[in-house]
Formats: sequence, C-alpha cells, structure tokens
Amino acid sequence: MTLLIDSDAFCKLVVSDLLREAAQALGAELEECRRLPALPHMLRRGGLRRRYGGEASDAMLRVAERLPSITEPSSSIWLDPLVPVQAIDPGEALIFAAAAESGAMIVSGDKRALEALKELEDHREALEGKIVALEAVLLELCRSLGSDLVRKRIQPLVDLDTGVRACFSSEDTDPEEGLSSYLNDLMEKVFPLILWQPP
Repeated sequence: MTLLIDSDAFCKLVVSDLLREAAQALGAELEECRRLPALPHMLRRGGLRRRYGGEASDAMLRVAERLPSITEPSSSIWLDPLVPVQAIDPGEALIFAAAAESGAMIVSGDKRALEALKELEDHREALEGKIVALEAVLLELCRSLGSDLVRKRIQPLVDLDTGVRACFSSEDTDPEEGLSSYLNDLMEKVFPLILWQPP
C-alpha cells in the first residue's frame, strides 16, 4: 500500500525514529512511502534546516533520498481545483491530488490545509478515511509500541512542537489522553472531511 507523507510529518517522524513504525501501523512498509519532490532541497537549505539543525537535517536527507518522490497525477482534474486555494500550498495540493487519483493514504501535519480541503466535495469524498493526522498515528503508536517508548523517541520534538510538548513533556500525563483530545478537536474542525482514526 502506498503512503504519501507531507514534509512536516516526515520530519517529525524521522527525527523521532518512528517513520518505519508509523508506516507499518498504517499497513505499509517504509519502501512504500513517498515524499514530496522538494523535500531534499528543503533539507539542504531552507526553513527545515534552520528549524531542525544541520545534523538532524542531514540524517533526514539520507532517509528522504532513499524514498521515491510523489509523482503528479496523470489527469489535472484532481490538481486544478486545489491550486487556487490559498490555505493549501503546492506540496499539499500535489499530495491531495495524487492520493485522490490513486487511492493512497496520506500522513499530514498541515491542519490549515485540511480545514480548507473540507470545502471541496469531490476531494473530500475521494479522500474519506485516507488522511492520517500526525496525532492519530502517534496515538496508534502509543497503543502498539507503548507510550513510554514513544515518549522516549519523541523527545527531540518536545521543544519544536507545541502539541508534542503538551502530550509528552511530563511523565505524569497520559499522552494518549492528550493526543485523543487534539485529534477530536481537529476532526471537529475539518468535518465533514472524515479523517482516519486508530481502530
């Protein structure tokens, strides 16, 4: 099964050493994951490199270069309606269009784009249950791997991501509870777009 991963989710899962496990939790192998064509460039020089630092970016780059990039859909019927939507950047537009055409699943960390996508009925129907928010995959990993292991691996993100910090920074909090709360809030915001939920 093909799994399309946006750049934000890719970086967070690789930095946490959870990409392979996340793919497997969604029924895919690492080799079936696809990333955006611009990701290697963004890791070499750009905002991602400034955010994560040189060492982490170089490590992410090695993973990114081993994965095939997402290809444009064969027809423009899925891509064209997304292009004028301001909240959906070109990378997210490519991911949504490619998944709508192919039936692939998506892991996305772009909540703004998901809120905009809910307005596009054809895309909403084509992608129903196929978009996996980062909180949903982390919740599934807490259940399958154990919250302690996920908490340990995700520590590099605690200072970089508000949601991760809220759910994982304290040993006294239950990350599953926090992730469920974030996910429920997101599902309300993007309704009637139906997101993937952990079983």
